[in-house]
Amino acid sequence: MPYYKAEDQVELYYEDVGEGTPVIFVHGVWMSSQFFQKQTSYFSKNHRAISLDLRGHGRSTKVHYGHTVANYAEDLHSFIQELKLKDVVLVGWSMGAFVVWDYLQQFGEENIKGTVIVDELASDFKWPDFPSGAFDFPTLIHLMREVQTNRFGFLKEFIPLMFKEDLSQDDFDWMLEETTKLPESVASTILFDQTVVDYRKHFQSITVPTLLCFGREEKLIPVKAGEYLHKHISNSQLVIFEKSCHCPFLEEADRFNEVVSSFVQSL
Repeated sequence: MPYYKAEDQVELYYEDVGEGTPVIFVHGVWMSSQFFQKQTSYFSKNHRAISLDLRGHGRSTKVHYGHTVANYAEDLHSFIQELKLKDVVLVGWSMGAFVVWDYLQQFGEENIKGTVIVDELASDFKWPDFPSGAFDFPTLIHLMREVQTNRFGFLKEFIPLMFKEDLSQDDFDWMLEETTKLPESVASTILFDQTVVDYRKHFQSITVPTLLCFGREEKLIPVKAGEYLHKHISNSQLVIFEKSCHCPFLEEADRFNEVVSSFVQSL
């Protein structure tokens, strides 16, 4: 299994198949590259498909340090440099969108051909001037305590909220296994950081082509979050997946793959 060793001796697991434009899939908080299993074989036919487990997640090293969105973006940057990837397309789902935006903020757009943002808000926090955020402070406190004291019970309720339709038992089981690979201390730490980051002021500086993919079902993220991004990120296009909630790449995998592949080929 391929691993990339970051500067602080953290080993990041990744999968790398196919040739052509590198398309890197960046997962959400507590998730892993396993969630992009329906993308790997499809994209490897015409592109170089890469999925990465962020530090502490999936099969990457379980360390108790470096768990901020900004540091995840630094890991991504060093990974791209180590593999000498050029003209990359970054696909960020949920927290992965924050990692993509932080990457652009820190390292610029020089080596980025385009970005795909999947079902995420400009910020997850309900700021005084951003009431459409997902969490206020009391809710964030509650969630962090649930992660510490009732993680399995919490995830049994949370995971189904990511999907419009009911999950099969097999799908629920592997998702629960993946999302509990992080130590609870790491899970609550990165939950806090990814909730309070805010990229609204950075959107005006994003010029690379951006594809916004949002599910119509609003159990977690409202469609207006995508409309907000489309309004504030120039050179962006918004696609709504009518039969999906938070995971259109799993819920409508065929359409998602076709839409994103067409976008990559258009760049």
